[in-house]
Amino acid sequence: MSFTLEIGEKAIDFNLPGTDGKTYSLENFKDSKYLVVFFTCNHCPYVIGSDEVTRKTVERFQPLGVEFVGINSNSKNTYEDDDFPHMVERMKDYKFPWKYLYDESQEVAEAYGALRTPHFYVFDENRRLVYTGRGVDSPRDVSKMTVNDLERTLEELTSGKPISVSLTNPIGCNVKWEGKDKHWMPAEACDLVF
Repeated sequence: MSFTLEIGEKAIDFNLPGTDGKTYSLENFKDSKYLVVFFTCNHCPYVIGSDEVTRKTVERFQPLGVEFVGINSNSKNTYEDDDFPHMVERMKDYKFPWKYLYDESQEVAEAYGALRTPHFYVFDENRRLVYTGRGVDSPRDVSKMTVNDLERTLEELTSGKPISVSLTNPIGCNVKWEGKDKHWMPAEACDLVF
């Protein structure tokens, strides 16, 4: 079995606190036609570099029934800036148009097989995975971006077209696993595509 959720698999449920003081599970998004779950954090330069591109994508596709959920699974013991209070502060400062949830136990990151920050998972109306991987091809410096895979996927999904590329390698910092070196990745967490 692959480390990362495979195309066609169902979204895995979660029960996580959000920066808005509420707790969220998949049930909270049942009225949204499509769902994007992405693993992110507070400190990663690849996240920070591409957040505004992600914001534009969210603003474009939310009116078409796409809900976006960011999940921070990084160990606060590896990067203190990734703790929950800093998440709340970041959302207050930037007012991102997505839910921002905290996976302190890292169980959700493990269940989804999150490899990096950011790492995107796009689910269709049946909550089946249709795309996983990077948002853009140059998240750290979007001035060099030539491809926006997230936007292309959502264009195809919302217009009823088949997904032309369903798998890319996420580009970013490793998920920071509790008790491990900051560059550690699980042995079975190899690249998604070769």
